[in-house]
Amino acid sequence: MSKDGRKTRGRGDEMGRAARIQDVAKLAEVSTATVSRALANPNLVSEETRGRVLEAIAKIGYVPNPAARSLRSQKTYMVLVVLPNLANTFFSKILRGIEETLFEAGYGMIIGDLDGSPEKEAHFAGFTAAGRVDGAILLNGHLFGQSRNAKGVPASINIPLVALCEAIPGAAIPQIEIDNRAAARRMTQHLASLGHRRIAYLTGPAENVLEKERIRGYRDGLRTEGLAFDPDLVIKGDYTVESGVEAGRDLLSRSTRPTAVFCTSDEMAIGLMRTLHSSGVRVPQDISVAGFDDIEFAAVADPALTTIHQPRRELGQAAAAALIDLLQGRTTPERIRLKTELVVRDSTIPLA
Repeated sequence: MSKDGRKTRGRGDEMGRAARIQDVAKLAEVSTATVSRALANPNLVSEETRGRVLEAIAKIGYVPNPAARSLRSQKTYMVLVVLPNLANTFFSKILRGIEETLFEAGYGMIIGDLDGSPEKEAHFAGFTAAGRVDGAILLNGHLFGQSRNAKGVPASINIPLVALCEAIPGAAIPQIEIDNRAAARRMTQHLASLGHRRIAYLTGPAENVLEKERIRGYRDGLRTEGLAFDPDLVIKGDYTVESGVEAGRDLLSRSTRPTAVFCTSDEMAIGLMRTLHSSGVRVPQDISVAGFDDIEFAAVADPALTTIHQPRRELGQAAAAALIDLLQGRTTPERIRLKTELVVRDSTIPLA
């Protein structure tokens, strides 16, 4: 109201009503469909057109209605990201890459942390089957929704899916990963090149697809370097710090120890080094230790950890981009493999 009691104009509308998408289109001199694309899928319009649309929105005070937009398109503009365990620091940069790419395309992200619970998986499968998300990115190593829902009925999921990090054998969906076998072979050969002949191997969970590929790479590396595979040098782990601690205790109890240990996760390597150090065993002077993943703590561990660098942020970005392609009717490669890098730090040295 003005001081004399008369109604003032609303921004962008001479009758005082809320601005509409038609008003934005008129001011920007584009169609309403172009306004929608500029907001939901900015990559589909030119930078100049999107600039005009945003300028018009700012000028008239238009506020998009996500609920109405979803109702009209029968889309939620939300994506479910299924994780085996959110507490694992490995996923931090992956989630960042996913979120960045989804945001740029006008999508939001919901995290489904399974935490080893079949009940949680059934819950998220039902959630997905009910149409509450448009697509899903799977980091859990199997097709989401194979579990039954709370009523014991298999959930029917008919939305685009992308597998990330853990390939899903036989699944006809895009799969974004690294070459785990080649990376493990490279690390094993690196340790052998330093003169190590008794190279222990700390595993991940035996049923995990990553572990199956990495132990093959370990054996490939031994074979290439003319070293025999010794089952006694294979120590069971599960990718956690705690299993690294347990592996350290195992090694300390042995009369004959390896001169190097290849751990298939950085968290296990850090737990192993801490246990060895607390018992007076020096890393790397007495035992060289290597990891896999290059998580944030690898570079600041004591000593700094030699490891395999995974491009985690780029993996997340690639998975999100593949899913967006599917959601928008474009084709995408069935398999995308990103390159890893051997990062040599202070935890490995030549055998004296």
